[in-house]
Amino acid sequence: MTTETVSSNSASEIRGLIRKNNLIRPTAGLAPSHVQANLAILPREYAFDFLLFCQRNPKPCPIIEVLEPGEVEVKTTAPNSDIRTDIPLYRIYEHGVLTDEVTDINKYWKNDLVTFLLGCSFSFETALMNAGIPLSHYDNGTNVSMFKTNIETIPAGRFSGPLVVSMRAIPKDKVVKSVQVTSRFPSVHGSPIHIGSPEELGIHDISKPDFGDPTDFNNNETPVFWACGVTPQAVAMESKPPIMITHSPGHMFITDMKDEDYSVL
Repeated sequence: MTTETVSSNSASEIRGLIRKNNLIRPTAGLAPSHVQANLAILPREYAFDFLLFCQRNPKPCPIIEVLEPGEVEVKTTAPNSDIRTDIPLYRIYEHGVLTDEVTDINKYWKNDLVTFLLGCSFSFETALMNAGIPLSHYDNGTNVSMFKTNIETIPAGRFSGPLVVSMRAIPKDKVVKSVQVTSRFPSVHGSPIHIGSPEELGIHDISKPDFGDPTDFNNNETPVFWACGVTPQAVAMESKPPIMITHSPGHMFITDMKDEDYSVL
């Protein structure tokens, strides 16, 4: 992995570092208070079905922006960006199989590809920390834990599959506060979908996440689960479109928008 000390909070400058491959790491904590986004890119013939899938499953797939076929600049939320290069790490799924992980997708780009940017829970983490809720993956420099669940998404066209959740270790006396804080951000997954008892979600070992890194728990902490924008990757594995390009879990697209632009009172 290539990393560079980040002294700027500017989203555009951080995207510039990523574009030059000078910053390849999970994006949690970068450009604090800026909205980060999950990525899903599909051929045009599958775009309507996926758009309908997102509308039917707004908790894991809240739409931030959709680009026209072949368009590479995220004009509304990140002017002068390039979706082909401005994410630290991408994944390529072909017929449901992860076939490549790359720092840019230029060699895969075609003019019929449609880009979807979906809300990311990293976008409410600054608000959590400002409310006095610690996040261990920040302190440890690790990626957040993510799991496939036994909850099925609502199908649309050819797309279906399990809901993916992100998990954070929250002090028991701050669980209610974490619900209150994150419920203000419905465009980036909003409030948790589950608290405690991971086995009720079909998660039998929280030390072995399907995506991301394991989370260490203290005795006074409990697992709290939010719907996660990695859900489209689980859907790709099950629905098997000929190609779906995504971000590598935890390696997000950073927009110029501020978290508070998407908050509700």
